[in-house]
Amino acid sequence: MDIHGKIRAVLAETLRAEGDQGDRALSEEDFLTALQRRGIVEEAMKELSFANVAETQAETGALNKSPSRISEKAATQFKTTSISPLRRYLYLQVLGGRAFLEHLQEPEPLPGQVCSTFTLHLHFRNQRFRSKPVPCACEPDLQEGFLLEVHRDGLGDASKMADATTMLSICDPVHMVLIKTDTSGDTTLISSYFLDWRSVLSAPNGKTAVTVELLGIGSECKVPTGVLNMKLEMYPPLSDTLSPEVISTQQSLERQKNAEKERLFLVYAKQWWREFLEIRPSHQSKLVKIFAQDENGVNRPVCSYLRVLRAGRLLESPRQAARFVSLLAQERAPVVGGGVRQEQWCTMMAFLCRNKGDCEDHATLLCSLLLGFGLDAYVCVGTKAKNTPHTWVMTCGTDGTVTFWESLTAHRYLHQPIDPEAPPLVPQPKPTYPYRTLGCVFNHKTFLANCQPSDSVELCVFDFTNGSRWKAMSEEAVRSVCAPGSTTSLPPTPPLCSPSVHPSEASNQLELEMRYLLAEHRKDLDLATVWDDHLSYLLSSALAAYELERCTGMSCGNEEFQDAVRRAVPDGHTFKGFPIHFLHRNARRAFATCLRSPFCEEIVCCRGDHVRLAVRVRVFAYPESACAVWIMFACKYRSVL
Repeated sequence: MDIHGKIRAVLAETLRAEGDQGDRALSEEDFLTALQRRGIVEEAMKELSFANVAETQAETGALNKSPSRISEKAATQFKTTSISPLRRYLYLQVLGGRAFLEHLQEPEPLPGQVCSTFTLHLHFRNQRFRSKPVPCACEPDLQEGFLLEVHRDGLGDASKMADATTMLSICDPVHMVLIKTDTSGDTTLISSYFLDWRSVLSAPNGKTAVTVELLGIGSECKVPTGVLNMKLEMYPPLSDTLSPEVISTQQSLERQKNAEKERLFLVYAKQWWREFLEIRPSHQSKLVKIFAQDENGVNRPVCSYLRVLRAGRLLESPRQAARFVSLLAQERAPVVGGGVRQEQWCTMMAFLCRNKGDCEDHATLLCSLLLGFGLDAYVCVGTKAKNTPHTWVMTCGTDGTVTFWESLTAHRYLHQPIDPEAPPLVPQPKPTYPYRTLGCVFNHKTFLANCQPSDSVELCVFDFTNGSRWKAMSEEAVRSVCAPGSTTSLPPTPPLCSPSVHPSEASNQLELEMRYLLAEHRKDLDLATVWDDHLSYLLSSALAAYELERCTGMSCGNEEFQDAVRRAVPDGHTFKGFPIHFLHRNARRAFATCLRSPFCEEIVCCRGDHVRLAVRVRVFAYPESACAVWIMFACKYRSVL
């Protein structure tokens, strides 16, 4: 396409037309209008694309082949992102980091050496991005560009380009999360920062440089961890820029409005708490959690941690959502020194990027997903065995049934209250859940405190309309500080990302590594290793059945697996199998864990006549980078009495 020739032709035609009409000087806007009218701008924009390189694995042959015969070739594919000529974009460039003093003494990694890495995650108005990992250093080489679309929210405005005034009213920040990944694959949240990007609206050429000081997490939220140098650019450039005074005035008004809303809610919450204590003095010791600190040490109402979250095509059912949340590892907030447990509720973006968190993070994510599936879901705050504080999820059915969901394990429990006034000989239901007491329940628009005589879960009656059993906060008060868009200080809710793991490729790779480790282990014991590929393949159905059972709670497919094994194991031979489940794909860690089990060691170190070994790995991919890894070791040998 000859862009230059077409532009010259339009320029000449426009000059002739304007010359016929008088001596008025042509402006840049007149020229752009002429180009747009002839469709040249649209054609040129279609030619433009932003390219990035993504390394993928080539298809590795039929899935029923033995992993030992699969050859894997790395292919590099270029993925392009088309840009619309009718949309406004913010191009955010990260130009490197400095002053990450914790890594001052870190040596320069050698080529090919495995080292700790930094990864920067971004979220802006339902768009998520991730940088490529770079080695940890005092001055990390974070060099990335992110193209963020700035669009209107109103009905019918999707195709209109946002002007400066419209963008000034878009108060959504760019949420940046920095994650450190160590050599074993363990992740650590380094910083969580909210960038107000609107300073670019006053830049004369549509470009501005920004220096961002990242602060620590939790108890270190006031301590700088490093600095990022950034450049912001509007594309296409603004024809009319705003003055810095207008932008600072808008930001000041937003802060004042937020502060006033938060002050009024705090006044209301204090009054509500006094009324709650007047009901019964023992309420002082109940776990009624109205506010919680996030990773930046900011106190926020607990209802603001929840949103109606729809997973699109990534999750198909509430039980699959519970399985996904349970695959995110549990880790308590780090604390320096001993003492009581440090409580820290993470924003959803920080939790998803780190891929692990405490029970509160799991419960708020699961409750948000269940709300998205149309269930009447609540987060429960109480205790479990040994009076340990705990958080879980409950759903109320239209028929009055109450179901507890353990977000750490995906287990579900039906709640049947015990009637303390029933005669002694009347049989009472035996609770199967591990929960002991319940202080309060809440979701994105409701907060209810338990004011029943006993806070024991087995005695609780979940009739939320009964004011003598549950004291509710005003929904209007909750909505004033927790509804989406109610205050600009609320972190926006990110969408879930599609799985980053290719299941068949990851399964094949991990299986090859497990075979190698098993063979080397037997070699150290002076034992030969002979593989039975057919038996390895038969183990797949068992692993699929195990994952299906974890997802749905129903067991199926075991009969076919048992029948296939009976056919594959000759008369006079013995079969032994050992399945195990992991949340990671580190082969050495997994193999070391397996050897701690005497059942697995018995299979791996099997001695006898006609010993044949089998191993099968199945990786089940879920949103984000969550995955369920099932490994099964098996052997068959001739029984010699």
